[in-house]
Amino acid sequence: MLNDRDSILRKLHELRSEHRDLDTVIARLVDGSPLDQLHLQRLKKRKLLLKDEIAWLESHLIPDSIA
Repeated sequence: MLNDRDSILRKLHELRSEHRDLDTVIARLVDGSPLDQLHLQRLKKRKLLLKDEIAWLESHLIPDSIA
């Protein structure tokens, strides 16, 4: 799916952008009243999934070294 470096970098940019956007949305949701716990929980779960996907893609950008 994401074989070449350029496509991985593009995907990383998209995921990081969405992750930052979720930070903003979560902060606004917490500051506002009333608090929708279910919606907040779903946003935080999505943010964690994005973080994992970002870490996975970043690990594929690092070349394997033979020890």
